[in-house]
Amino acid sequence: MRIAMIVFNAVGRGTYWRAFHLARCLVSRGNHVTLLAMAPERTACFSYQVVQGVCVVAAPDLLWGSLRSGWDPYSALLRAFWLRPHRYDMIHAFECRPTVLLPALAASCHPPTQLVTDWCDWFGAGGSVEERLNPLVRVILRPIETFFEERFRGLAAGTTVICSTLREKALALGLPAARILDLRDGADVEQIVPGDRAAARATLGLPEAAPIIGYVGQIFPRDARLMAEAFTAVRATRPAARLLLIGHVNQDIEGMLHDPSHVVRSGAVPYAALNTYLAACDICWLPMRDSGANRGRWPLKLNDYMAAGRATAATAVGDVTDVLTRHAVGLLARDDPAALAWAAVTLLSDTTRRTAMESVARETAETVFDWRLRAVELEAFYHTVLATPKRQARP
Repeated sequence: MRIAMIVFNAVGRGTYWRAFHLARCLVSRGNHVTLLAMAPERTACFSYQVVQGVCVVAAPDLLWGSLRSGWDPYSALLRAFWLRPHRYDMIHAFECRPTVLLPALAASCHPPTQLVTDWCDWFGAGGSVEERLNPLVRVILRPIETFFEERFRGLAAGTTVICSTLREKALALGLPAARILDLRDGADVEQIVPGDRAAARATLGLPEAAPIIGYVGQIFPRDARLMAEAFTAVRATRPAARLLLIGHVNQDIEGMLHDPSHVVRSGAVPYAALNTYLAACDICWLPMRDSGANRGRWPLKLNDYMAAGRATAATAVGDVTDVLTRHAVGLLARDDPAALAWAAVTLLSDTTRRTAMESVARETAETVFDWRLRAVELEAFYHTVLATPKRQARP
């Protein structure tokens, strides 16, 4: 198949990774995949590179700051014109913001091209828009996010959803169950592997004996507050503990603590170095408040933790609850700082239990979450969609 995947995110950020890992695995199965994403910096030109067989096209976007998230009409038009002379069997649109939606709809107009949309974040009313701190911004964005998120789903011949909450929302919109694929994120078990703690800490200059809790990537403000309060509670019983913030952690965790000296922030980390940082951790954690934003997503970082063979302390929110209940890869806690701290301290204190969970975590990553398994599911879904006559495909 010739497949085009379109994301509004910048190359190397957010949902780009979901699309890229699926793309590289589909390429390994003999398909041709183009991944159209946003250029990391403001630019007026397209750029191209081939990464693990995937043709990654970085499209221009002239907006700035938080507006560089799929809203630039100039970028939407340029993407549509760039796709126009190309022909694909499948267009996979990751979310429905304008820079994805317009080019996806335009490119899928040519028979026999089919359109599939991916729903991997709950952006609209009740979802992540409610996590914005400015009430005026919430009021303005709520109807806009909801409109783009829900209005156009019925134009696609198929829908992939990342979690059960979004599956329920898709069904509530009237999408046929037979044309919805549950597609959780996978784990990169090839590049992220269990590593030696002592060697990783020596490489990174971290204390050899201190308990280290790791966290990767972005976080909502309320979740950041939960993490800060839980870490304060951890240090009440384990004063030597360190909090290792890996990659682009977008909240000022240090400013939420009375004593930020035990927080280590890596800053931007090349993907190839992520393994070393995870190897340096004793455990990792997932502080999530019980919110629509967290129920309506799947935290990819959990899959990284499992691939690295690290036990996880997580709050019981969304589909994470189901996974940690089915697979003994960590401990669940209420969305409460004291409860999350208890789970973390329990794992740090019980070496035997933690070691057993580390083995199960890696095994689960390999047998349940491997991206290659996800690609097999997605490829089969594509064939099902392509076998549907186009006039019947759109509800």
